[in-house]
Amino acid sequence: MRLLPIVVTTAGLAAAAPALAADLSVSVDIPRLNTASYHRPYVAIWIEQPDQTAVRTLAVWYQQTRNNEGDGKDWLKDLRTWWRKGGRAMTLPADGVSGATRAPGTQTVRVPGARLAGLQPGQYNIVVEAARELGGRESVRVPFRWGAPNTGQASGSNELGAVRVAVTR
Repeated sequence: MRLLPIVVTTAGLAAAAPALAADLSVSVDIPRLNTASYHRPYVAIWIEQPDQTAVRTLAVWYQQTRNNEGDGKDWLKDLRTWWRKGGRAMTLPADGVSGATRAPGTQTVRVPGARLAGLQPGQYNIVVEAARELGGRESVRVPFRWGAPNTGQASGSNELGAVRVAVTR
């Protein structure tokens, strides 16, 4: 009986390793706009496949009370793209996803790999959409690869500044 050697390469092991050890960080620059009536934007951040199918919402920043006028959820539909791709089906507030609107400046969302355990390695986009009362609406897409360290960046033109994505080990 002849035995054949089994050859295992480290490249094969790396490709088979799960992407659970990776963390995802998304930084969003919210510009301060010089307008007579400035309102902080509502913002949705989600992961989508290259064909623009929504995978998972990472964050939704909205005003959760409106000075005794009721819940700000009524205005989430102004985040039109996110709303149509799955936002309307979400129950908000959602633990670890919902939060208050954010002030101008750089805001960062860090997502531990354990929260993305079901995300298969491959190419995706981070989408950040912002809508502001008495203002505009804008979306920015940043491609990234899940499963290996990498970074990406894109910029908005008015409602959003730079959006940076980093996948780290």
